[in-house]
Amino acid sequence: MKQFISILFVVISPFLLLAQGTLTDYQRAAEMKEKLRHKLYHEPAGIVWGAEEHFFYKTLTPQGEQFYLVDAKNHNKRLLFDPAPFVTALAAQSGQQVDANSLPITNLKVDPQSMIMDFVSFGKQWQYDPEGKVLTEGEAVTSRTGQQGYWGRRFDEREGDPIPSPDGKWKVYIKNSNVYVSLANGEQEKQLSYDGSPGEYYSARIFWSSDSEHLAVNRIRPGGQRTLYLLESSPLDQLQPKLHTRDYLKPGDALQQKQPHLFHVDKGLVGKIDATLISNQYNLTNPVWRADGREFTVEYNQRGHQQYSVFALDETGKTREVIRETSQTFIHYSAKNYRYDVSDGKEIIWASERDGWNHLYLYDGETGRVKNQITSGEWVVRRVIHVDTVSRRILFEGSGRHADQDPYFIHYYSIGFDGRDLRELTTENGNHRATFSPDYSYFIDQWSRLDQPSRTVLRNTSDGRILMELEEADISNLLATGWQMPEVFAAKGRDGTTDIWGMILRPSNFDPNKSYPVIEYIYAGPHDSFVPKNFMAESRIGLFELVELGFIVVQIDGMGTSNRSKAFHDVIYQNLKDSGFPDRILWMKAAAQKYPYMDLDRVGIFGSSAGGQSSAGALLHHPDFYKVAVSSSGCHDNRMDKIWWNEQFMGFPIGEHYAESSNITHAHKLEGKLLLILGEMDDNVDPASTLQLVNAIIKANKYVDLLFIPGMGHSMGGEYGEHRRRDFFVKHLIGIDPPEWNLF
Repeated sequence: MKQFISILFVVISPFLLLAQGTLTDYQRAAEMKEKLRHKLYHEPAGIVWGAEEHFFYKTLTPQGEQFYLVDAKNHNKRLLFDPAPFVTALAAQSGQQVDANSLPITNLKVDPQSMIMDFVSFGKQWQYDPEGKVLTEGEAVTSRTGQQGYWGRRFDEREGDPIPSPDGKWKVYIKNSNVYVSLANGEQEKQLSYDGSPGEYYSARIFWSSDSEHLAVNRIRPGGQRTLYLLESSPLDQLQPKLHTRDYLKPGDALQQKQPHLFHVDKGLVGKIDATLISNQYNLTNPVWRADGREFTVEYNQRGHQQYSVFALDETGKTREVIRETSQTFIHYSAKNYRYDVSDGKEIIWASERDGWNHLYLYDGETGRVKNQITSGEWVVRRVIHVDTVSRRILFEGSGRHADQDPYFIHYYSIGFDGRDLRELTTENGNHRATFSPDYSYFIDQWSRLDQPSRTVLRNTSDGRILMELEEADISNLLATGWQMPEVFAAKGRDGTTDIWGMILRPSNFDPNKSYPVIEYIYAGPHDSFVPKNFMAESRIGLFELVELGFIVVQIDGMGTSNRSKAFHDVIYQNLKDSGFPDRILWMKAAAQKYPYMDLDRVGIFGSSAGGQSSAGALLHHPDFYKVAVSSSGCHDNRMDKIWWNEQFMGFPIGEHYAESSNITHAHKLEGKLLLILGEMDDNVDPASTLQLVNAIIKANKYVDLLFIPGMGHSMGGEYGEHRRRDFFVKHLIGIDPPEWNLF
């Protein structure tokens, strides 16, 4: 008997040592979100600049949320009001519970002299006098949300209200698909165009020149239509299901084509842009007149996103190409397009990746010649903040200039139009977020890292000099919960030289002597980069709760994502199935080399939308590495998804490369365990994309789990889906049956 007990102990002991995914772990995970709430102190939020060089902000303190008013000119701050009597008064007069850690104040306005506060709370307007501690209830605030339109809705330009001329003398309108003008009172009607028809009509969106003599208007050849059908199985207001429709163009669909025309009120047609110059449009922007009326400009994005041009049509009817941007892969028009016209178009500031990095250029707006490159080097301009045409300086965000820092960290700079006198306004090793004063003379700078809480200061914009310390975040209470700070980790990518950056999360009861399965949260959309860079105590997608079940969770930005070099980005061109996997796998192998407790024989992955496509693709293309995947709302075939996102990176025309990147094409290769989560009312990614993948998997005689959620739109699956996702990983990565849901 003693021998039996001894043997039994030897068998069970390792399991007890490595126990993960247990009821205790689930309970701790369920408590983690609430446990971490209100534990990060002295991190400003809700920063608003007011009058007279004043601004205010709120910050959580151990005593609750507090508001401060800061005088930027005199470098002092003071408490806006004592929270205790305010909370008492607001609770008593509103009849609502008021949380001192999250005061229900919106639309706050403060008089810096009297300190009187006007704000909205509980659907009403209020006024509070901090000195007299008097709270006055005002009128109810009317909701202005209105009816929300679907993001893909296209608007019919065939008809519209008459548009008056700037001088009020004329009005222009569309009749019988043509352009008409008359006096404001309707007399002396003139027909300006004669070639409009229902099949090629003039747009009712008409643009007057400032002198009220010329009109810019597009003649439009309509494109095709495609409707997305969604069947709502369980509507709240009736028993029977409902059929919903959405305008939903997909890659390859016919698009409308526009041709700008110029009319003179008295002379009729003056000229038009030659249709061959703007053929095969993905988009043509509406005309924008110069202030002096000498010409108007349009921006032309050729379908396929490999040519992007600015054209001008002058008052004589002559067309000229002002700027032409070309690429052998794609022009990232949806995120990196920037144009600023100086002196009514005499000069133009333009963004381009033509030298391999996103930079600014100064054009001569009259000749179309590049006068000079404004910014340059192996780093990128992320966003232009302000252009000062008097001092001829540009204020902007950039990243990648500091070789000793994470290349995604945003820093602030200013530079002259001539490309000289580049000034670094922030240098500290962290990701900076700035809030500028209305005149751009000051900015509040908050910087942090995933592994370093924030510091907030007031700076002078001219040279970045710190004028005033505002706050330094306190995480002592956060650490006291056992919460583990994320680790920033970098390793070489597929080329052996480029650093790939990501983060590692560990559970609060982390034990380096245990072995942990690894789960990657993936979003590899080429439109941006996605690994968090600011300090975060909570995760919107529940990553800090997920690790508590006994996992290491990682997030990585592989090649193909944005905000690095053009070559880094181009890896994804016409090859979305790549998803940066070669870099991600090398990154995890490097991390496991450093941290042997990361068990790369048990790797899971999950994501939503484009991340849903990638996570399912991991089991199709890299089953030797990834063993378990949960895919939510996935775009599994780029021909099935919205036109703008997919043609941006997969190109046009549609070819075999679309099929090659489709998960459906490769469904027969499925290995490992796959859970698909889908909301029946997803109007972002066509739900048929997921169902077609299921169909292909069934035909391949493979096994797949599907969670279909009635009424849910584009999401990761909500609370129910999150629970199922965690159970799926526990069962298939840890190897135990999850506990019953009713136990926690």
